[in-house]
Amino acid sequence: MWTIDSHHHFWKFDQAEYEWIEEGMTPLRQDFLCPELGEATSGLELEGAVSVQARTRVEETDFLLREGKDCPLVKGVVGWAPLKDAAVGECLDRWGSDPLFCGVREICQGAPDDEFFENDAFNRGIGELTRREVPYELLLYENQLETVIRFVDRHPEQRFIVDHIAKPVIRLGAFPANWAKGLRELGQREQVVGCKFSGVVTEVRDEKWDEDLLRPYFDAALNAFGAQRLMFGSDWPVCLLRSSYKQWIGSVREFLSHVSASQQRAILAENAIRVYGLQW
Repeated sequence: MWTIDSHHHFWKFDQAEYEWIEEGMTPLRQDFLCPELGEATSGLELEGAVSVQARTRVEETDFLLREGKDCPLVKGVVGWAPLKDAAVGECLDRWGSDPLFCGVREICQGAPDDEFFENDAFNRGIGELTRREVPYELLLYENQLETVIRFVDRHPEQRFIVDHIAKPVIRLGAFPANWAKGLRELGQREQVVGCKFSGVVTEVRDEKWDEDLLRPYFDAALNAFGAQRLMFGSDWPVCLLRSSYKQWIGSVREFLSHVSASQQRAILAENAIRVYGLQW
């Protein structure tokens, strides 16, 4: 079925540039660009993808926009912007003329509340996104859901997208009820226009994972956001730490086999196209 990947990354590996890619992450310590994406998705009916920032530098957004122009699969770019900078609007206006530019993300997962979500300068930066109708992606851990709900409520006109179903800790026999409750509450906010079922396998703490382990997390995300806001994402190449692209997309399609054809189309492609305003 026609599929849009709402979340993948490109990089030219450099340890100094990508400090989070540690020595033990051997599969990630190489370049991942358009040829590698094409190879990973060959035969999988992927029609497009959204490139998401992996560095907190202005140059990251410029890099992704350049790469996207030369990669037919890339239909959108979620970049990084210095949202605490009073002059952030200049960057946003420059990128705003590029049809690939479709959102902004910050690495907020695990950060103290006062560094981002309760930071006045950061919240002013979110206001600059709101004025330009640029979506903001919420990258968080499950224990930040309460703070993020307050943050989202502070910006009723801003469109938000949840990355990686808010990164629950996944263990066999230990389903996180508080995460599911928090995700449902976040899903009640109309300005949260999307949630990505992505980045899930790398949150598994057990040695192995299978579809039986992850199905309750898919069901919880679907329950929280419905088929009109949930979106497929690969988190490739980060997913390679636990899964191939083919294995992951196969698992998601198996989860979707229990919903209607129209819901499948929405989750696999239509929601991403609508939320990001993707163009062909």
